[in-house]
Amino acid sequence: MTDQAQNNGEKEQSFAELFEASYAGQGEPLNVGDKIAARIISIGAENVYFDTGTKVDGVADKKELLDAEGNFPHKEGESIDLYVVSKTRSEIVLSKALSGAGGFEMLQNAKDAGLPVDGRVKETCKGGFSVEIMGRRAFCPVSQIDARFVENTEAYVGNTYPFLISKLEERGRNIVVTRRALIERERQAATEEFLAAIKPGEEVEGTVVRLTDFGAFVELTPGLEGMVHVSELGFTRVSKPDEAVSVGEKIRVKVLGVEPGKKAGQMKISLSRKQTMSDPWADIAGRLKEGEKVTGKVVRLADFGAFVELLPGVDGLIHVSEMSYTKRVNKPSEMLTAGDEVSVVIKEIDLVKRRISLSMKDAEGDPWLEAASKYVAGTQVTGTVEKRETFGIFVSLEPGITALLPKSRMAAAVDPKQFDKLQRGDSVTLLVEDLRAGERRIALSPLEVRAGSQNEGGGGRENADWKSYAKPAKPAEKPMGLLGEKLALALKSKK
Repeated sequence: MTDQAQNNGEKEQSFAELFEASYAGQGEPLNVGDKIAARIISIGAENVYFDTGTKVDGVADKKELLDAEGNFPHKEGESIDLYVVSKTRSEIVLSKALSGAGGFEMLQNAKDAGLPVDGRVKETCKGGFSVEIMGRRAFCPVSQIDARFVENTEAYVGNTYPFLISKLEERGRNIVVTRRALIERERQAATEEFLAAIKPGEEVEGTVVRLTDFGAFVELTPGLEGMVHVSELGFTRVSKPDEAVSVGEKIRVKVLGVEPGKKAGQMKISLSRKQTMSDPWADIAGRLKEGEKVTGKVVRLADFGAFVELLPGVDGLIHVSEMSYTKRVNKPSEMLTAGDEVSVVIKEIDLVKRRISLSMKDAEGDPWLEAASKYVAGTQVTGTVEKRETFGIFVSLEPGITALLPKSRMAAAVDPKQFDKLQRGDSVTLLVEDLRAGERRIALSPLEVRAGSQNEGGGGRENADWKSYAKPAKPAEKPMGLLGEKLALALKSKK
């Protein structure tokens, strides 16, 4: 070989290497049916040209890319997901799906390549739908029209969807199509892409798609759902998910964990809505104080009390024993219903356990605080019969204050029979014989008693029965007794 020929060969080899190098990194060759993210490089009057990532540019019909209003919503540099429907050495034809009239060969190519074909649902028929694709009639089973259960078949009639050809026989006279397989294929791709990008601790937006007793399911990407447990829906006490969210609502959630589900291919994704919110307890010390009187909303009733929302996400408990000084409360529902606005006094705040104890009766006031000055021994009072017991009659003097007319004092009356006729709700006038405010006890006596009768109102069996009925004394209060109270009043009058 001459030096000149050798030099020419080296030049040709170098040119070929340079030519191949100029296309290096431009991707693998494309096949009909491939789905690609094509970038717009030029927008013409009728066609749009794309960078396919290969040596050959792509072209698509501009009309196919118009939106519902007939406008072209895309710009140069934007990427669009399209399918390769045909290719030559100089051109790759792209489309969202095959449409228009076509021969059997085009249908066969679409089936073999898994290429979507546009189809218009003409009508319902036995077992499914009649669909027109490329000028031919096809059948879509009702189970294949959607990825979800179909309740209203008529809702699909008249609409155009992309379908995959699942069966093609008798030269196109027997065609069966599926939309469900296409939806699941696209969802699977979106799911894999989402799972590859998402990590525990990240926050994402999703749509509430269904509710159960234990939580809310949120669609993160088409076909991929995660679950927010009822305890993670918010800082407010939530007994049922529909108290916090509703189907169709878009919410922000935090991914707590991702792990394989029980079935193959399924993923179990745990979410939290609460952890995307600010903690209302963070600055509670500066917003609520013990001893403060506040107004709240009853959000839930329990057998032992009522939960009241004081601030968004902050509840306190009114125990049933803290509901009233003026009446005996056996169940919270006797006093309150969910949604009521109530005034309460904050008795205790436990930041560690996140508990707040409330009192309704302290907000209303204790009627016994003024009892010592209102019901001095010897005072004539008129009350209402509340209850008759074997040891005496309970008489309500005012809301929250009940006194006892002992059986022994009724027997000492000038006319004992007058008390035999008394029924619940009857009015009766008596005398205050003994007051023990610390024990919340008042003993009554008839207006007229027989001469020489002794006071037995506070002793014996009647005293024991009264103790079982009366509310216990507060630890901080010490009963003075009748003599001590009279002495205190005497000293007060001298001043």
